[in-house]
Amino acid sequence: MEQRPFGPLKAEISVIGQGTWNIAHGDRSRAITALRRGLDLGMNHIDTAEMYDGAEALIAEAIAGRRDEAFIVSKVLPSNASRERTRRACESSLAKLKTDRLDCYLLHWRGEHPLEETFRAFEDLKRDGKILSYGVSNFDAGDLQEALAVTGNGKIICNQVLYHLQQRAIEHEVIPWCEKNGVAVVAYSPFGQDRFPAPNSAGGKVLGEIALSHRASPRQVALAFLTRRKSVFAIPKAGRPEHAEDNAAAGKLKLSDDEIVRIDRTFPRGPKRRSLPML
Repeated sequence: MEQRPFGPLKAEISVIGQGTWNIAHGDRSRAITALRRGLDLGMNHIDTAEMYDGAEALIAEAIAGRRDEAFIVSKVLPSNASRERTRRACESSLAKLKTDRLDCYLLHWRGEHPLEETFRAFEDLKRDGKILSYGVSNFDAGDLQEALAVTGNGKIICNQVLYHLQQRAIEHEVIPWCEKNGVAVVAYSPFGQDRFPAPNSAGGKVLGEIALSHRASPRQVALAFLTRRKSVFAIPKAGRPEHAEDNAAAGKLKLSDDEIVRIDRTFPRGPKRRSLPML
């Protein structure tokens, strides 16, 4: 599994991580086994959030006895993002995860509370050792610039955003801004939430042909394309151990320049959008 520097952090994080949205709504035992299998294969980045009902407690079981192997990220809801409520939300997440610290804590999306309040809370939590770093989610380039003005350089570690083959809007401004300012980009829902190209579709056939040449799967090809830039990481969910294994294998797949061009033409990024897409 390829590992890369995560923004300005010295620690290196797996290019393919593990998402957990809705993971607690299926077979709990199987999901725990999948997360553990992911850790076995080097997928140390495990992402969750306070709004992911039951996910934090499930992760606690999965990482029991293995906390130091994992880079745990959670998120505070915008409605809880005042200075005091951010602290309480973080402490609640820590209790559910049964850990004394988060490796990274994110503002889930921008809400009504001033960014200054949220980032003061993050700095308080960092000072107290309850979080080791912080970042944002669903921020467009303008939001990122405002956040940078509040925090200063080197504080915002990552921006977690929607990114998949059929939704490449972040390539216009968000990725360039993040690369310029040393911020990692984390792609959530990299398979498009049940919108992955069908095998018999035009896009599915291209992915299938490239996958065949690498003895890989189409989903591995998609992940390799999305993470082709060193600034980008992806956090697909795996509810089964075999899905975790398939995702992890993408961390070793290297596409040729011609294959990247072919995928780019098949799934064009499209025009710049007025607002950042999000789920």
